[in-house]
Amino acid sequence: MLHPAYEPFSKNVWIQWAESILARFSREVDLPFGGASEGEPLKVLQREYPDLEALVRGKRVLDFGCGRGYQAAALATVYGCRVTGLDTNPNTLEYARSVNGKWSPRFIERLDDAQYDVVISLNAMEHFDDPATVLADMGRALLPAGKILITFGPPWFAPYGSHMHFFCKIPWLNLLFPEAAVMSVRSRYKHDGAHHYEEVESGLNKMSLAKFERLVRTSGLKIVRRHYTAAKRLNFLTRLPIIRELLTVHVTVILVKQ
Repeated sequence: MLHPAYEPFSKNVWIQWAESILARFSREVDLPFGGASEGEPLKVLQREYPDLEALVRGKRVLDFGCGRGYQAAALATVYGCRVTGLDTNPNTLEYARSVNGKWSPRFIERLDDAQYDVVISLNAMEHFDDPATVLADMGRALLPAGKILITFGPPWFAPYGSHMHFFCKIPWLNLLFPEAAVMSVRSRYKHDGAHHYEEVESGLNKMSLAKFERLVRTSGLKIVRRHYTAAKRLNFLTRLPIIRELLTVHVTVILVKQ
């Protein structure tokens, strides 16, 4: 064991070494936008919920984390939903109201007393800074017989769960390299001053499968449908302890009130 006086030096050397290795395998990569885009706003929902029409047709729907509102507008026009879009970003809400407001009844910045048949959350659960409160809010906004549709990925321990593949294709980056080294190399491509995963754009709450399932168990909600997608579509791996954390790349559930 090193003498305590040498420990900071040893730690700094390790971080510098890790940073130099990581930098050699890093370059900026153009990635397609993975959310509900203008062109195909329902693509992910329709893939993850093949019976989406039966779930939402004509229903009162809350699009939780609606962004610019394309998904909310599509739900209203394609399935005749009465949609409310919720987002905390005033800039995206202003865009949603000006561009997509004519299709969807309203866009709001905070929940009111309205309740909904369906609450939808797309690719956001790993970004909420307080996911337990978010689940509680979803439950409060849900009618007694309503359903919550949550789909997100990749979770934290997936090959690209660090969401850093825009500059490095090494899998499990967050497990192989210290956070300080990852953030240092990331700063060459993103200039937001982030020093921790929680501080990056959109934030990362390190949402593993175990963490998500634990939050659901303590939320007053229960899972009535679950589909985990594994790397290379080898979905049987999602049923194996430990391995499922490392190889599950997408999580899709339907929740109801207990």
